[in-house]
Amino acid sequence: MKRSQEVRAAVQTYLRRFGTRRTIGSDVKAGVVLGVESVPDGLAAGVLAGVNPLLGLNAYLVGTVTGALTTGSVFMTVQATGAMSVIISDVPAAQGPNAASVIATLTVLAGLIMLGLGMAGLGSLVRFIPSAVLYGFVNGVAINIILGQLANFTGFAGTGENRVSRAVDTAAHIGHFSWPTVAVGASTIALIFALEALGVGPLGMVVAVVVGSGLAFIFPQDAVVTLGDSVDIGRSLPSFVAPSLSETPALLVPALSLALVGLVQGAAVSGSTPNPDGHYPNASADFRGQGLANIASGVLQGMPVGGSMSATSLARSAGARSAFASMVAGLVMVATILVCGPLIENVAMPALAGLLILVGVRTLKPHQFRMIWQAGRVQVAVFSVTFALTMTIPLQYAVLSGVGLAVILHVVQQSNRVRVVQWTFDTPDSRPRETTPPSALEPGDVVVLSPYGTLFFASAQAFRSQLPTPVADARGAVAIIRLRGTDELGVTFLTMLGEYAIELHRAHATLMLSGVGGGLDDQLTATGVREQIGDNNIFLSRSRLGDSVFDALGRARERRQEG
Repeated sequence: MKRSQEVRAAVQTYLRRFGTRRTIGSDVKAGVVLGVESVPDGLAAGVLAGVNPLLGLNAYLVGTVTGALTTGSVFMTVQATGAMSVIISDVPAAQGPNAASVIATLTVLAGLIMLGLGMAGLGSLVRFIPSAVLYGFVNGVAINIILGQLANFTGFAGTGENRVSRAVDTAAHIGHFSWPTVAVGASTIALIFALEALGVGPLGMVVAVVVGSGLAFIFPQDAVVTLGDSVDIGRSLPSFVAPSLSETPALLVPALSLALVGLVQGAAVSGSTPNPDGHYPNASADFRGQGLANIASGVLQGMPVGGSMSATSLARSAGARSAFASMVAGLVMVATILVCGPLIENVAMPALAGLLILVGVRTLKPHQFRMIWQAGRVQVAVFSVTFALTMTIPLQYAVLSGVGLAVILHVVQQSNRVRVVQWTFDTPDSRPRETTPPSALEPGDVVVLSPYGTLFFASAQAFRSQLPTPVADARGAVAIIRLRGTDELGVTFLTMLGEYAIELHRAHATLMLSGVGGGLDDQLTATGVREQIGDNNIFLSRSRLGDSVFDALGRARERRQEG
């Protein structure tokens, strides 16, 4: 009975994500806006990825519906994003003869990675990707979006190893541009600005693409390339396609990059958009939902998807009050394909290119450049390298390289931030004053040393360099290192402490450790460092601050009197 009640409660909680009778009207309105706007956007995503535009449209359809059913976020719209599309465009196999199975495999792999991370409860993983990496990547992607559409916008395909060199080649051949193509692209951009100024809203982009495509008919036949020149849209809905296991090894790196980018973008959505109950969604649940959406998109002729901030904001601004809005958007996309499929083939490529170029320009964030510049040299270095890599090498490697660089620089930075101070006491019962530790340990000295910073393998050398070195005969001297709050130490650091204890012992001096917690005490015993230091020289942490330090000082005074 109790089990059935729990199941019933869980079902009711799940169904509440789709709203109530009072929210249906708002959700239908928002869903229609999102669905209509998603058709040209989906096609543009496919164009940006350099694949069959239908894959982008299918991804928008399947991702939106599956995401509405599975994510922890009620309002998150799961669709193909610009960053993910550019990553796909840098995967050579995605444009090859087996593109359909490659895209299916790549999308399913990305989905499995997302799903696995979500099931493992690793929703907080994205916080380990520094903002400097994200800023460099996002702004680099924005420029890549612009440069990647120059061929469709001008009718001239520049040559070169990357988008920058191809853009330079394009600029050098301005006389070879197709001016009807340029006219259609430029008109589309101008129309978007004009319609936005008139208050048409997001649907102004749809109208601009339609009108811009209509302008293509005033030019001679075949003067402007349309979608129909490369793909047969028809009135068919997504059908099943099987991933290829043989393609898996070569696609693991881009799949990982796609998963990371998709999850970071999704985390930005869920972290800024609370659910109707006022609580922010569980990031791991969003990981799982995006993973399932990718798996569904992959086997239904779609490309990789992730939480889309722009689409989520569009739905919310249009009045969405539950996940039902995304379901309506999916139905609108289905209806548009079934009713207007053949007409979609008349959409002009330069009109979509104009739309994407404008999206790229608006994705640039100049304030992020200023923020990074003011944040210090390490942040500038991480941002600059990530940005440069994003512009010059395939994006699946750029994002991973940026993360790797950030980790390395963070380790270096933290290792140099370890600082050791000496505690001195005016009277036996007074509070300590912090002073600079002595460089040498003389006979009879008793010094209390307290570290600041992160004690880990990379900081061991910097820590040791600040400890006083015993003179040849430092008889009776004691160095007390305060380790309160340190739950555990790595092997490198433990080895350094053991060697320092031996060094002091050879000079007839003693190392003592105070404030040692249970976990660290177990490590000292297991690694043999306790034996090197001596059982009587280790003082466990006590509830009142300073007690273990005074215990060590008392023992040091006793030894000095005995000596």
